[in-house]
Amino acid sequence: MTQRDLQPADFATADYRSVLRRLTTLDEEAAGLRAEAVRWHESRVAAAEDAVRQADENLRKAERAVDQARRELEEVDARAAGLWSEYVHKVGPVAERFGRTPPQAAIPRQRADRDAADYLEEVATKVAYVAPARPLTFGVKVFFGMLGFAGGVLGVVAYQLLRRTGVAETGTWRDALPVVALVALLACPVLAVVAAKRVADRRGVGLDGPAVATVLVTGLVTAGVVLAAVRA
Repeated sequence: MTQRDLQPADFATADYRSVLRRLTTLDEEAAGLRAEAVRWHESRVAAAEDAVRQADENLRKAERAVDQARRELEEVDARAAGLWSEYVHKVGPVAERFGRTPPQAAIPRQRADRDAADYLEEVATKVAYVAPARPLTFGVKVFFGMLGFAGGVLGVVAYQLLRRTGVAETGTWRDALPVVALVALLACPVLAVVAAKRVADRRGVGLDGPAVATVLVTGLVTAGVVLAAVRA
């Protein structure tokens, strides 16, 4: 019979030396189990502390990523608002019906792999694009000549009205109205050039120097001829 085979009832018949050896063995086994339990507990505590440190590090990384994403979002929103404002100013009422703020952003399904900077660069390129001016056709040149003619006629009409009003006036107005009438006579052909510029902008054609000269000269010549005919 070995020491491990001893049962509690055997201690009554076992000698003192065998019992002492058995108690010593049990105490050593208990000490080993306690040491193993302590090592297991310490390993679990260390693993838990490592997990907590890793979780804290992951949390800090996530917070930094959130801050970075928030800054990028603010930059994207600011640039998008600037591009939209530039587009509204360039297009006019056609874009103003959508509001002063950019429409709700949406990522195209077929191009979801691109980041916001690529889309903003594409939009900036489109906003900055200026279509080349179309050449002036013969019909547009004739229309500009008609504007000059109308400006000259209106200048003569304004001149005559102001001159007749000055005749009926007395004092300072009587002396000033002839000068005002002359200014109106010369200003109407210039206003015809302004009207031609607006028409050219709406039609997308370029108003070059010869076209401006056509409107202005036509207006002045018309004003001179009509004024001379009226006075004759």
